[in-house]
Amino acid sequence: MDGIEYRTRAAFLEDAETLVVADLHVGRADASGVAFPIGERRDLTERLASRLDEFDPETVVFAGDVLHRFGTITERSRETVSALADACRNAGATPVFVRGNHDTALEAIDEDVHDAFVASDAPRTVVCHGHEAPSVDAERYLVGHDHPAITIEGRKRPCFLNAPDAFREADVLMLPAFSRVVSGVVVNDARGSDLQSPLLSRLGDARPIVYDEGSEEALTFPPLDSFRRLL
Repeated sequence: MDGIEYRTRAAFLEDAETLVVADLHVGRADASGVAFPIGERRDLTERLASRLDEFDPETVVFAGDVLHRFGTITERSRETVSALADACRNAGATPVFVRGNHDTALEAIDEDVHDAFVASDAPRTVVCHGHEAPSVDAERYLVGHDHPAITIEGRKRPCFLNAPDAFREADVLMLPAFSRVVSGVVVNDARGSDLQSPLLSRLGDARPIVYDEGSEEALTFPPLDSFRRLL
């Protein structure tokens, strides 16, 4: 997609000056006993701060599944979300929260919560979580939900999926999870039925995009169906 800069687990809409991250799953470690070496809050806020420093966005959109637990929010999770919102405001950016299927308690964070957010009108770009068909029309949708990843030379990497004309003749960009402790769909051998999002059913037409930190560039691959046998 034109006008988008990619980084590991984050995308920046250049014209809209908007940073988008999805699937933070705050509270994942608490819910399952996962021990993350440097701590969930520190990991999320430090990586977000790095993107804020780099792009200086006007807006930061958290594209759903901000929380991990269904139905309740712990005080620790509330403080983590507040720390993320404060990091945005301290950097001069407005935080915007989009509701995902896990976010039944998201209103408890005392922030504005949207089902979908119009990030740009030219082209009309809507950010939603992707777990259900959006009610807002767009020329392109940025979504999360399925946590796509790809294995290349034995190494599993988070990846974006760029799918032209995938939903209502609009382009769809699926983001990897910003959380580093959630599993997802490895697209190497996956089919459209392996994805839960209704916005991306033709997985074979999607082009994986991997940000390579070594070369500091986004690597765009051909549509999955044309090169699966090479992976």
